[in-house]
Amino acid sequence: MEATFKNILGDLKKKIYHPVYLLAGEEPYFIDLISDTIEETILTPEEKEFNLAVLYGRDLDIPTVLDYAKRYPMMSNYQVVIIKEAQSLQGIDKISAYIDNPVPSTLLVLCYKGKIDKRKSLYKSIQKKGIYLDSKKISINKTPEWINEYMQSLGYTITHKATMLITEFVGNDISKISNEVSKLTINIPPGTQITDQHVENNIGISKEYNIFELNNALAEKDIYKANKIAFQLASSKEGNPIFPAIPILFSFFTKVMIYQENASKSDPKELASIVGCQPFLLNQYKNTARLYSRDKLIRVIGYLREYDLRSKGVNDTGTDGGELLKELIFKILH
Repeated sequence: MEATFKNILGDLKKKIYHPVYLLAGEEPYFIDLISDTIEETILTPEEKEFNLAVLYGRDLDIPTVLDYAKRYPMMSNYQVVIIKEAQSLQGIDKISAYIDNPVPSTLLVLCYKGKIDKRKSLYKSIQKKGIYLDSKKISINKTPEWINEYMQSLGYTITHKATMLITEFVGNDISKISNEVSKLTINIPPGTQITDQHVENNIGISKEYNIFELNNALAEKDIYKANKIAFQLASSKEGNPIFPAIPILFSFFTKVMIYQENASKSDPKELASIVGCQPFLLNQYKNTARLYSRDKLIRVIGYLREYDLRSKGVNDTGTDGGELLKELIFKILH
């Protein structure tokens, strides 16, 4: 049966266990989170001594795995067998015969970091008698939302700008985001709202060279500053700068265009509602609308769409994200 990582963790918390877990996919964070939870919470420290086995696929063969799985627990209701790097286990599909008739007192956890071939017997058997997790990578556009939910789960709130800064710095590597958040919260008490200042102070993001400062430079049509930031971001080894840049710039220039088309509205609250911003931000949109003609704004939106597709491999042979960002900024400014 296929399940989400939230459902699996919820069942584990309720002590609802299944004899076989196939945790597979290209995002290792969720696989590790579930396997670590099973390893740490099912058995007491005394029970672990005889009833916990953490093995690695590259060091195993199928008979050895089955030998462990078919054992019975000692002085415990369960035994836990975790196979890490299960993608390296030769002949892993042969485990399907065990999955069809598992030992109820064994929790066999297969950590398979990669795509499962759903045509094969392993997947078909796990759908009938076990739990299957498809651990997918989170898209860059969904990463801020994930960060927000993750911070809430830790007892914090976080501003939109702070989530975007983390996304810009780390990208959509969930494991790395988790590590950076650990640095961020170690000296900050739960209940605090995390701001961009917290992120800058604790994660080491440059106050001068980030996507928001790039956005501000483009808003002011400051060619020197915008190019300086773009070149600095392009040379950074942290993440792919084109990914977080596009949604931020697209949102900004779309709002500038909306402002330009509705500038005749006399009520600031009404205009802010139409633009989709707080009233205090209207001055920035007003200033930018003076610097970019309507035709230029239409072209800018077109450039952003074009480079969004190119960054995803459409009509592009693999240009580096930093180079794409520099090209995009040049086109916006000229």
